[in-house]
Amino acid sequence: MVRNVAGVVADLDPEDVHLLSGVEQGMRFSEWVDRERLPDFADMPAEEVDYRLDRCERRELVERRTIQYEGFTLTDRGYDVLALHTFAERDTVEGVGAPLGVGKESDVLEVSSYRPLALKFHREGYTEFRQVDRERDYTSDHNHVSWLYTARKAAEREYEVLRALYPDVSVPQPIDQNRHAVVMAKLDGVELAQATLEPDQAAGVLDLILREAAVTYEAGYVHADLSEYNVFVAEEGVTVFDWPQAVPTDHDNAHELLVRDVSNAASYFTRKFPGEVDDVDAERVARAIEDGTFESVRTA
Repeated sequence: MVRNVAGVVADLDPEDVHLLSGVEQGMRFSEWVDRERLPDFADMPAEEVDYRLDRCERRELVERRTIQYEGFTLTDRGYDVLALHTFAERDTVEGVGAPLGVGKESDVLEVSSYRPLALKFHREGYTEFRQVDRERDYTSDHNHVSWLYTARKAAEREYEVLRALYPDVSVPQPIDQNRHAVVMAKLDGVELAQATLEPDQAAGVLDLILREAAVTYEAGYVHADLSEYNVFVAEEGVTVFDWPQAVPTDHDNAHELLVRDVSNAASYFTRKFPGEVDDVDAERVARAIEDGTFESVRTA
């Protein structure tokens, strides 16, 4: 369930946020920050630290554990508060609305600003960061990372890729990024997996998706996780989202990842619309995308 922390942010004192930032600083060195070191990290007296820790713990922003020492760590809720507080200070976000979606690696909320936007909190690594660390390119060169680092790097990577692709590729317009969160344009349409398409539309929609993959490749990237769950379909066309796992086209595995993207997209349509969409030679289509000659799965 997506948790809206806007009310928590409004209820906090500046000193509470300062304490949370101190815990965040301490987590650069250890998952559990020694209580005795928090006055230095937060730059406040020990008595004030105790008071602020109590307030933050009651709001489930930090968690306490006694190991060889009394340690504190940020919860995902606490990290959300820090990011949202920064967006509010920047005037990026004025208010937070209803959940838009929840996945195994992200939560998305509607936010108000000069126009309706979407706020995406990355959750990569929060419960199983060691597995993510091994699999994701942006953490593969680190022997040990905290979940904060993993989630923040995912947000930074997604924001970087969106900025590189928009508006040439049909992706959400990137607005702002802080810590593990990205603010982007709110998408119109329906997720492909939930969309109602007529059989005679299937091949055309597949071509639209693969053309976006081709323009993405021309811009220097491969999505690397393309599926029916990260494509929105609307009357105006398709929009591809979820880009933290994207790789540059000079990546050692770029070709294999492109073939997988093509295969994943095509197999959804061939399963759902048998007879309307012929089996696709993913290798051949990927080569056409790489050569800049792709126009349609029927001509590739």
